[in-house]
Amino acid sequence: MYTIREIQDRIMTKQISCTELTKLYLDAAAADTLNAYITSTPEHALAAAGAVDRKIAAGESLRPLEGVPVCVKDNISTAGILTTCASRMLEDYVPFYDAHAWTLLKGQGAVLIGKGNMDEFAMGSTGETSRFGSTANPVDPRYVAGGSSSGCAAAVAGNLAVCAMGSDTGGSVRLPAAYCGAVGFKPTYGAASRRGLVAFASSFDQIGPIGGSVEDVAALLDAITGKDPGDMTHRGLTPVRPQLTGSVKGLRVGLAGEFFEELPASVAAALTEAVSVLENAGAEIVKVRFPLLQTCLPLYYILSSAEASSNLGRYDGIRYGHRAPEGDTLHETICRSRSEGFGAEVKRRILLGTYVLRAGYKDDYYGKAQKLRLTVRAELEKLFESCDLLLTPTVPHTARQKGESLEPVQTYRSDLCTVPANIAGVPAVSVPCGRDENGLPIGLQLMGRAFRDGLVLNAAYAYELATAGAYLAKTDRGVRL
Repeated sequence: MYTIREIQDRIMTKQISCTELTKLYLDAAAADTLNAYITSTPEHALAAAGAVDRKIAAGESLRPLEGVPVCVKDNISTAGILTTCASRMLEDYVPFYDAHAWTLLKGQGAVLIGKGNMDEFAMGSTGETSRFGSTANPVDPRYVAGGSSSGCAAAVAGNLAVCAMGSDTGGSVRLPAAYCGAVGFKPTYGAASRRGLVAFASSFDQIGPIGGSVEDVAALLDAITGKDPGDMTHRGLTPVRPQLTGSVKGLRVGLAGEFFEELPASVAAALTEAVSVLENAGAEIVKVRFPLLQTCLPLYYILSSAEASSNLGRYDGIRYGHRAPEGDTLHETICRSRSEGFGAEVKRRILLGTYVLRAGYKDDYYGKAQKLRLTVRAELEKLFESCDLLLTPTVPHTARQKGESLEPVQTYRSDLCTVPANIAGVPAVSVPCGRDENGLPIGLQLMGRAFRDGLVLNAAYAYELATAGAYLAKTDRGVRL
């Protein structure tokens, strides 16, 4: 993986032109077998690269993301470019407007290589529910890349993009970053605008960056958190890149035993070593408790499925989305369109969400889950009185083999450690901290208080410096400069 600094240094010193660099990434993406991209965007990429080259020829300096090849998840709206959500329902959808986050990133001069593959409508944790085929792990293509931002993580770790912009509803940025050996960050809810992000579960969804270093993730985050009056939940964020000091002296890092139960030996050993690294760097390790952890998964799947049922109701073949041949009645046409347009996992969650919202069941499921969500938030706030950050595994295991047959509930348990941050709306980062016996990356998660994103990223940065980035993915795939 190349960093933003390395790429811009090469462009600025004229070792390679931005156009030449962009062609390398476009060619690598077209030739690679990871299936990281759904749509390639050569015209847009080369136009942006040409503008960068003209700027360099004029002796002008570059902005933080200018000339940098990026991947954007395919549920983030891009004007004039297919935005399919990896679904048959939207396989021909071309937005007429840009998502606010992409407007900001494009305004920085970033070069869009293409739209990243993903689990359909961001519902999945393996990257295998896409209409366009599953994404392979660049470390070992026999394994999944994780989801739902599978293409974004695979593109970064596989040298098919320098950084990427994904979305995280229950771990969809952090989990694939952990599986692929990259850095993934879920900002505080409201830090980045959601306008133009195709909704899955609106009270959980958040756009977040994936990169080959913590510094790159911080740079991308700073680029996409500019104010947006079009999103009433958006509050913006103080720039985080200047907060990366690399010092964690005196920082209280909490360990809750509930997150470390029944971990594979390789994951437990890597996390134990990571704790020692932070302690040796000056952090204070504090024992804490989070007894509500096991309630977070059912809580998350009840609420997120309920919101999905509502949000995806608009895709009926009449107003939006794939339309089946007309039936004898309007109802029959809508049923056929939705049956054909949605995949199995999306249907499962819509049905679950519709069930918990039914009259007679809403109070028993949805109502209780909403109350429990407030309790989880309060519990985390109380926990953060004892520590500044919470350290956990990102995922309780490493990547699974592609095609491995699992019951849905078994797959959902991959989100056990990541969903609390989405439930509470707090920031969380995943950084590589080791490898298992098969050489697959292991992820370390750090979670903090709302709008203390800089503190969370700085602790990850300190860990990365202390380990010299030893656990970041290193593959022979993609672009080699």
